[in-house]
Amino acid sequence: MISQIVSLIQAAVYFGTVILFGSVGEILAEKSGNLNLGVPGIMYMGGIAGLIAAFLYENNVPAADQMPAVALIISLGAAFVVSMIGGLIYSVLTITLRANQNVTGLTLTIFGSGFANFFGGSLNKMAGGAGQISVAMTSGAFRTKIPFLSDKTGIFGDIFFYYGFLAYVAIVIAFVVRWFLNKTSVGLNLRAVGENPATADAAGINVTKYKYLATCVGAGISGLGGLYYTMDYIKGTWATDGKIEQLGWLAVALVIFATWKPNRAIWGAYLFGMLSWMFYYLPGLTRSSQEIFKMLPYAVTLAVLIIVSLRRSKESQPPEALGLAYFREDR
Repeated sequence: MISQIVSLIQAAVYFGTVILFGSVGEILAEKSGNLNLGVPGIMYMGGIAGLIAAFLYENNVPAADQMPAVALIISLGAAFVVSMIGGLIYSVLTITLRANQNVTGLTLTIFGSGFANFFGGSLNKMAGGAGQISVAMTSGAFRTKIPFLSDKTGIFGDIFFYYGFLAYVAIVIAFVVRWFLNKTSVGLNLRAVGENPATADAAGINVTKYKYLATCVGAGISGLGGLYYTMDYIKGTWATDGKIEQLGWLAVALVIFATWKPNRAIWGAYLFGMLSWMFYYLPGLTRSSQEIFKMLPYAVTLAVLIIVSLRRSKESQPPEALGLAYFREDR
């Protein structure tokens, strides 16, 4: 029984970390007023970019010269940059060209999925067939546990120190984004842009610059969720099971559940991860019952949305200009 509980918690952290990266990145973008529903596609792009970078490094550098730290940096850099490019595509279309944000985001999700699976298939062919991709060194570096703490602290270590470093980086990024939004002048300016861009513009804030930067950096953070899934959870290979997309939509739902607060997204992500995985640990469930349990994260989000709407607390509402294009000439 205890081993099952520990296993469920570990699964919740694995899935929750993917969701947390996606959610924190989307919170940063939405604070600028941009509703980017392309998070699942961006996570796909980050995952495949990091995998390709690691594959090329391990297959073009002699084994004796390969360094895990260099492989980590290359993979992380590729994932972050390609994900930011996804955010840049969204920004050009919605900020500069004033395309509909909902349609653009959904299109980006479809594009990111196709982009990743196309290059994933190509990578499989280069590796010799499906399931033959091998980036063991890079994946092993991502999955390295904290020395001593993970091996010599029993159940406590299995729960808290069982994971690769990105699981802890996700938590740190969530707190850093919270501090940035609430304690820095740049963060407060960003929130002003999301609430009332016309007023922010009149106060001398460059609305376009803030929107571009928040959306692109947020996309880069979201892309790390796809990289974590690819390098840590499935151990450096490529899967076309659609799991990244499912977790990406949960990340979007978590933004509402966390009421646009990065610190709340931390425990919310692990709750979503646990709810998404719980049906594996409940005996005697029929297939129909399993599908009901898979709906739980979304059902909880709907419940929170209803409660927040009824309370009408200002702190729990989305930015007032969320999803609305802004041009100075419209003031």
